[in-house]
Amino acid sequence: MIKSLATAILGISMSMALWAQAPESQQRQEKLAEQVKALHWIDQGQGEIGSNATVKIPKGYAFLDDKDTAKLLQLYGNPPTPNHYLIAPRSLDWFAVFSFDDTGYVKDDEKINAPELLSSIKAADAEGNQQRKKLGMEALYTEGWQVEPHYDAQSKRLEWGLRLRDESGHQAINYTSRILGRTGVMSAILVSDPENLAKDTEQFKQVLTGFNYNSGQTYAEFKNGDKLAKIGLGALVLGGAAAVASKKGLWTVIGGFIAAFWKFLLVGVAAVFGAIGKLFGRGKKEA
Repeated sequence: MIKSLATAILGISMSMALWAQAPESQQRQEKLAEQVKALHWIDQGQGEIGSNATVKIPKGYAFLDDKDTAKLLQLYGNPPTPNHYLIAPRSLDWFAVFSFDDTGYVKDDEKINAPELLSSIKAADAEGNQQRKKLGMEALYTEGWQVEPHYDAQSKRLEWGLRLRDESGHQAINYTSRILGRTGVMSAILVSDPENLAKDTEQFKQVLTGFNYNSGQTYAEFKNGDKLAKIGLGALVLGGAAAVASKKGLWTVIGGFIAAFWKFLLVGVAAVFGAIGKLFGRGKKEA
């Protein structure tokens, strides 16, 4: 039996228990659920990721364009961010967000030093947490690699998984895939939890088989005279390292190649969206 959406969401976080008891708060959650359901979810064909790439939408999945991804960010208390695109199974057990950075052509001949990168990421926690405090958010700490950085020269994908912990002891995994292109790098961040990471990662990677750069944008189409990036593979890992969490249980990733450059990207605790997903998929038969 499927619980009401509001009850499912409000029961997720014990820290929200007292707040959830108020009828007006329950009504706000129900309204929020309806707003999420009302977004323009595309469940067939392919999703256009700006002018750079596309991703096929498998059966049982749905895609949001940049405008609706920004709306979703805003609905969950995050600054709306343009040029981000979301794909997820209709259950919303996990989801991934795409964004493109026009860094230029990144040479892929750098050797990755995982221990050194992890030390740099942990060292950046203090500064990242100062920024988070300004936003009224709890501190978030890097615990270690869930999956060490590794590069696949054939697919041109650099991937890694970071294990994160907030002040309350809650853990989350950010699994990042950066796909090299001719003019920059596409970032695809999977949001999952430690218990389901292995299963979700396999599904995520299967979705990525349907990702394609548009003609003229692939890594192999590089030409002399094209813009060259001033960073290598290691800097790509550091650029996606910092993250913050709000008390609402929704995660926001902060990225950038220099400490002063912040991007806000909703990643979120999958359970919250899973509750919505039960109603999102209601009445839709899946094969």
